[in-house]
This record gives sequence, C-alpha cells and structure tokens, in this order.
Amino acid sequence: MNLETKWLEDFVALANTRSFSASARQRHVTQPAFSRRIRSLEQAVGATLVDRSTTPVGLTPEGQLFLITARNLVEQLNESLGHLRGLAMANEALDIVAAHSLALSFFPPWISRLQQGIGELPTRLVAMNVGEAIHVLREGNCDLMLAYHDSHATMQLDSEVFPSFSIGQVKMAPVCLPDEDGEPRFPLQAEEPVPYLAYTQGAFLGRSVRMLLKNDPLRLRLRTVYETAMAEGLKGMVMQGMGLAWIPDFCIREELRDGRLVRAGDEKWDIPLEIRLYRCSLVHKPGVEKLWKQMQKLPRDFLQG
Repeated sequence: MNLETKWLEDFVALANTRSFSASARQRHVTQPAFSRRIRSLEQAVGATLVDRSTTPVGLTPEGQLFLITARNLVEQLNESLGHLRGLAMANEALDIVAAHSLALSFFPPWISRLQQGIGELPTRLVAMNVGEAIHVLREGNCDLMLAYHDSHATMQLDSEVFPSFSIGQVKMAPVCLPDEDGEPRFPLQAEEPVPYLAYTQGAFLGRSVRMLLKNDPLRLRLRTVYETAMAEGLKGMVMQGMGLAWIPDFCIREELRDGRLVRAGDEKWDIPLEIRLYRCSLVHKPGVEKLWKQMQKLPRDFLQG
C-alpha cells in the first residue's frame, strides 16, 4: 500500500467540511486536483470512502471507520514533528465537549478540583447537546466528552471503544416557584392540569424524565407549555413562574437553599443520574493518555464533582 500523508490530511479536511470545493481551498489546491487525491487515497485503501451522491457529501461506512485511523495517523505525525521541533506538547490543550448544563454549572468546580490532584490542565470546552457530543467523540473530533449517564435511558456507547470515568452523582428534581406560603405553586399532586416545562424529544435528559413518567397517570395531567433541549433554559422559565420542570440539582442548589425555588414533589419523583467522562480508545493522544493514567491513580474525592 502506497499512502501519501497529504491524502490523509485531505480526507480529514473533507470529513470536516463535507465539501470538495471548501476542502480544496483549505488545502490550497484546485478542486480537480483535490478530487484526484481523494480518488488516489480510495484506490490505495481499496474502498470507497466518500459518498458523492449527497449534498453535502458524506462518508461511507468504510469512510467513517477509516476516518478515525486517518485522524489518528495525522495527529500522531504532527505530534512527533512537534516533539522534534521542541514544542511543549505537555501544555497542549485538551478538547472537551460537554452537555450545556454540565459546561455551565458542573465543569468549572470539577476541573478546579481535578487540577488540585494532577496539576495544571489546559482545556478547550465546547457546549452542545449530548447527541451532537457523541457524534463528535465518535468521529475523533474531540479528546474527551462530559455527559450524563442513565442506566435506564442511556446512550449506546461500546465501553471497550469508549471507556469512561464516573465523576459525579446527581439527581434531577421537579421544581417550581413557591406561592405566598412557601408551598409549590404547581404541585405534582394537584388534581388539575399542571403547566409543564419539558425537554425536547431528542434531549438526553428528556429521555430520563419520560422513562420516569412512562407508566404513571401524572403524565396525563402535565400540560406542556414550553420545550427546550437545555436544562438551563428550563430553569430560566421556571424562575419566571411558567411551570414546573425536572432540573439537575447542581443547577438549582442556591435557588432551593434561598427559597427562590421549591420542590414540586417529594423524593420519589427524583431521577438519579451519573456524570461520566468519556474518551475514544482508538485515538492515542499523549495528553489524553497521560490524563487517563493520572486519573486512575487519584482518590475518588478528586474525581467526583
């Protein structure tokens, strides 16, 4: 097999842009020349990697599988060259994707605690919904993923390919504004319809709530008045008195303590969740490997948020 490094870099660029013309501009070649290089790569590999029948272009199943290898090879080569040039790879930032609520409320105190155990850890954090984060992790476009885990409504990730650390235990609790007497304005036990602030259909936290309500008559009394994929967005609407919602407890600790929010039901309505840090075992980035080994040696106090 005769593979040129530039072909691998071309393929990674095409996987990112999903456009031959945009990738050609990025790689500083003409589009015909770029197309020929992708064809040469496919001939060398012996498989069709790009689905040219769609707009934007997609990857074939073989292309999706080869993408992780291509990214890995390009990254390892760049890292090796970096070492030869005297670059300080230890200071390279790790790219982390996280669910919005985890990025806003959980990540800052957690990373601060972790660094007490392992030292300075440069990171780049991008917030997105869990479905998008899984896609980014699977394609090798990030180093780590911070996400919720629910044993009853969990995402499908192969634990061998995507190992994880448990770094937090949280609960989702139904909350709303208090009335004049400090009681819930929208109690779950009310007989009349209750205004309900819900997660959108594809939101991961929404699956957990739907599993809780699946066989309970309460779901018939919940009148959906607002939907969003973000827990912080639901919290904002709860604070405006628009209804009740299930919110992760670390997002609302201060509001519950100060009485600005109250529980809309007792603890039987709580949903226990785990927070996990995932990586892709097929990608061998020195910074990730080093962090993973360090975390395995740390006491749970430093891992748990």
